Amino acid sequence: MNRVVRFTELGGPEVLTVVEEPVPQPGPGEAVVAVEAIGLNRAESMFRRGEYIEPTRLPAGLGYEAAGTVAAVGAGVDRWSAGDPVSIVPAFSMNDHTVYGDHALVPARALVPRPVDAVTGAATWMPFLVAYAGLLEPRVLQPGDHVLVTAASSSVGLAAIATANRIGAVPIATSRSHAKAQALLDAGAAHVVATGEEDLVVRCREITGGRGLDVVFDAVAGPAVETMADAVRPDGTIVIHGRLSGEPTIFPTATLPDLVVRSFTLFAMTRDAERLRRAAAFVAAGMRGGDFAPQVDRVFDGLDQVVAAHEHLESNAQVGKIVLRP
Repeated sequence: MNRVVRFTELGGPEVLTVVEEPVPQPGPGEAVVAVEAIGLNRAESMFRRGEYIEPTRLPAGLGYEAAGTVAAVGAGVDRWSAGDPVSIVPAFSMNDHTVYGDHALVPARALVPRPVDAVTGAATWMPFLVAYAGLLEPRVLQPGDHVLVTAASSSVGLAAIATANRIGAVPIATSRSHAKAQALLDAGAAHVVATGEEDLVVRCREITGGRGLDVVFDAVAGPAVETMADAVRPDGTIVIHGRLSGEPTIFPTATLPDLVVRSFTLFAMTRDAERLRRAAAFVAAGMRGGDFAPQVDRVFDGLDQVVAAHEHLESNAQVGKIVLRP
């Protein structure tokens, strides 16, 4: 049997339960992965609460990102064979496929090679793919640019800091207070702005010598976008890759700024084989060079720890990735 995490109502971490189901069998174009480690993401918390970018169909499961070994492949899958170490990247809807379990049935196109241990493999791909897709693929961030990274202590925020450093940009991290400042500086941030303790616009202008930010890489959205726009130079760019605020985001039209605001989801890239190939090559090169090493905040052992893991995810106390080992 296959132990999986399911929920039948929307709500907090307490709605998650572990149930037993038959081990899935792959159909055409699919693969079954024996899961060794699961990377937790904010998207899953939002999906569980019914606050994600797509409606949650109940009963539901969870999970976009995991690492393990191929157990079986379906018809038409030629790249992978049983026994191959792989990571699973977000290339599907959680209404169709999930990874919180002993075995995960996923589209074979969602698999990438795993040259590292399972915990690292479950903590690396999604954060760095998001950073690549939002900053580098559209050529938004260039060497020498100042980039403000919000929710910087998240796994995606830390990946964005590492990505900026790899190309010679200047990453500026935000945090609500200075409590995480040293951890963010140790992770590679050139500067840290404590948004609850200092004026974001004034501080960013100081850091950039009055010029303003070239890029904002924002996971929060909502009303704060208008404030960030005041810190961006003319013809700068705000890239919104998340909506943690849960509030409407209004383009700052009060002064009609010379500004580009763009948003994206990772699926546009991960569902395109050629774009995913390029992104995977970039991330793999960063891993080989030692520039991309995910920061793992905590590892929870056992699917029965899923509630505790999600409580920690929502605590905002973590710095880096939370991993659950089935």
